[in-house]
Amino acid sequence: MKWQGRERSSNIEDRRGQRSGGGLGGLGGLGGSGGGFRIPTGGGGRGSKGGISSLIGIVVVLGIIWFVTGQNPLDMMTGGNSGTIPSSSSASSRQLPAQGEDELADFVGVVVKETENLWTDVFAASGQNYPEPKVVLFTDQVNTACGMADASVGPFYCPGDSKVYIDLSFYDELHRKFGAPGDFAQAYVLAHEVGHHIQNLTGVLPEFNRRRQAMSQEQANAYSVRVELQADCYAGVWANYAGQQNLLESEDIEEALNAANQIGDDTLQKRMQGFAVPKTFNHGTSAQRKTWFQRGYSSGDPNQCDTFSGSV
Repeated sequence: MKWQGRERSSNIEDRRGQRSGGGLGGLGGLGGSGGGFRIPTGGGGRGSKGGISSLIGIVVVLGIIWFVTGQNPLDMMTGGNSGTIPSSSSASSRQLPAQGEDELADFVGVVVKETENLWTDVFAASGQNYPEPKVVLFTDQVNTACGMADASVGPFYCPGDSKVYIDLSFYDELHRKFGAPGDFAQAYVLAHEVGHHIQNLTGVLPEFNRRRQAMSQEQANAYSVRVELQADCYAGVWANYAGQQNLLESEDIEEALNAANQIGDDTLQKRMQGFAVPKTFNHGTSAQRKTWFQRGYSSGDPNQCDTFSGSV
């Protein structure tokens, strides 16, 4: 990805090196955004992108590498685990190192800025402003509006404070442990989490929080898959935009597709335990994740990311 020298986002909070009190209590009750911020479907926008459909959806803040924690992320997000849950994430941030002094922080800042440019255009096409998320860099543990989290849950989005959280050591894990190297694999992870922010704004996440009370665990898992695949599709839409900005290099899309393959539920479960249990899937199979990323990338249209109609 040709990202060097480009503008960084101003929405990066650097909490690296801070110590958070207490242990991991699980990411508890969600704040969400009430009835949500829906964007009417309409024409316009960059390329073939129009407004975002008012999709009825589900799920919540989920990190990429959920399986290795031994915890069901749906339980983590909706209070299934015990622990002290702070009412807000009020930790102070230090100033981000000057551009050129911290390559990985620069990379995150540039990718986040490019997602802001895309979604600002998409929202503007429907006459709406895009409330940009904050992205928090942390080390080991972090306080969030969704509770205390540690690095083992992977990158995640908290709707309670509209922030994406990432311990940058995850990128080494993505390469070394999960076989997904490359800077565009890393960009895909960020774009996926920003996709959850879009779902929060459009009402997908708050609607799930309301509906889940009447769902069995298996039903909630199945709906979770649809939400995660939509976030993958939104990441693909962003990849299309990055291509329009001449940021892509020859192997970038293959890097993203490989990452999607390596973190599919079936692949993760087979790697960890030697077999897969489909009823426990809540992010989607490797094939599904690749398909929906590719659909977003090929179309460049968020309206093509309807994972809630028909089969996935």
